[in-house]
Amino acid sequence: MTNLVLRDDRDGLATLTLNRPEKLNSLNVEMFIELNEHVAAIEADIDNVGLVVVRGAGKCFSAGHDLADIAHGERPPRPNFQALTIERLANLPQPVIAAVHGHCYTGALELALAGDLLIASHSAKFADTHAKWSLTPVWGMSQRLPRRIGLPKAREMIFTCRTWSGEEAAAMGLANLCVREEEFGETIDNMARAILANSWYSNRANKKLLRDTDGLPLAAGLAHEIVQSAGVGPDMQERISAFTTRSARKA
Repeated sequence: MTNLVLRDDRDGLATLTLNRPEKLNSLNVEMFIELNEHVAAIEADIDNVGLVVVRGAGKCFSAGHDLADIAHGERPPRPNFQALTIERLANLPQPVIAAVHGHCYTGALELALAGDLLIASHSAKFADTHAKWSLTPVWGMSQRLPRRIGLPKAREMIFTCRTWSGEEAAAMGLANLCVREEEFGETIDNMARAILANSWYSNRANKKLLRDTDGLPLAAGLAHEIVQSAGVGPDMQERISAFTTRSARKA
């Protein structure tokens, strides 16, 4: 690989960093090939990876799909390769956090929407500019964006192509929260620690339940939860014993 996507592992957290800062991390085919390889490896490593963070190197998360790549004619390894890579990221068994600072436009927003959670900095700028370039989405925008923020706001983003700040993104539910630039890294670390402290088994099972029942009527969702529940995890007894021991010591 040519290090267009970097992977760093620490205490159960795998951080994937888009690493094309001289091009504002614009997304090209080569970057997607590396991203797909990393995601495939993480997908198969549930014992060592409990959480994934996707972020960008340098000034921003990503300026979006590389327009030069589009103009010159892309040659992905197979049809719909970029869309399938984003879908693979979204469907990782582990929770995924998209950490967005600076630009996050169009294709980059489609990539960020694969995150279960999205943390934005005050510098974050979000936009869907497909219509500005006479393009239509094929990486998931028309499906994931309305599910994240509701159809009326999605229509506004898609039709106007205007830019939304990190604070606006948090206000409409696109981002889970928006924090000051100097607090961005610490907030990501704190969120990661809080998630990783819980049962990785439960996190994976709960993510699957949420994904599998998305869009179902309530009755069907409740039935699915009962029938398809993954049940208790292998670390349940250990966790309860540790809690009761601590409580007994405090008494």
